[in-house]
Amino acid sequence: MKYLHTMIRVTDIDASLKFFCEGLGLTEVRRVDVPEGRFTLVFLAPPGQQDAQVELTWNWDPEELDGGRNFGHLAYAVDNIYDLCGHLQSQGVTINRPPRDGRMAFVRSPDGISVELLQQGDALPPQEPWSSLPNVGSW
Repeated sequence: MKYLHTMIRVTDIDASLKFFCEGLGLTEVRRVDVPEGRFTLVFLAPPGQQDAQVELTWNWDPEELDGGRNFGHLAYAVDNIYDLCGHLQSQGVTINRPPRDGRMAFVRSPDGISVELLQQGDALPPQEPWSSLPNVGSW
């Protein structure tokens, strides 16, 4: 058995691509438009990790998706959790669970998918402003 990908449904493909690509740094691996089914599939992966794909499924007809909490979360190891959280914050992303411990943070995609960010290797030393920030919303 081999892991292939994780699929999540999105309502705004442009906002989702901005979050996952410009925010988290994933790259588009391939895209499949299916006009007869009125949907697009976009496969993303971290650079150099083609085996860790996320499939964004965008149905062209508007639909209402729930909060995404029932999905659980995606998790990514990151080089510097403080730098990435600062970058995401500069793009208007709420840091729902700040990396107070230098190890773990949670954010949400535009469709409410929870994304866990874990510091690769050892936790970084606690650093302000992250150490003092409270949780915001659910994660």
